[in-house]
Amino acid sequence: MSEFTICSINLINEAKVTAVRNVTPPEAILVRLAETFKVLGDPTRVRILHALSLEELCVCDIASLLGTTKSAISHQLRLLRSLRIVRHRKDGRIVYYSLDDSHVGNLLREGLSHITSQGELP
Repeated sequence: MSEFTICSINLINEAKVTAVRNVTPPEAILVRLAETFKVLGDPTRVRILHALSLEELCVCDIASLLGTTKSAISHQLRLLRSLRIVRHRKDGRIVYYSLDDSHVGNLLREGLSHITSQGELP
């Protein structure tokens, strides 16, 4: 390993460690956060979420947009609903989906901003 990747002495700054420990969320919340990021690791789900960040859509709309089946979209939406990333509302026989709250949209925008600011995309 490079000398710059690990400390060459064993010195712990207790004040910093305590300060960080005091504001670190409980383990259950960190696990939920990791699950959320894991779900966002799938390109199809990111495409769904991006679409829903722009417009409330039904399963048929999303399937058409992504060029896939309603069954495949329903499966993804079920997972996203279970993590409270998307929500639904019924209007007669049609079920419309949207992002659960503005935080999800903010996460997507921040991620896109981070990627596009690096100038590596075509």
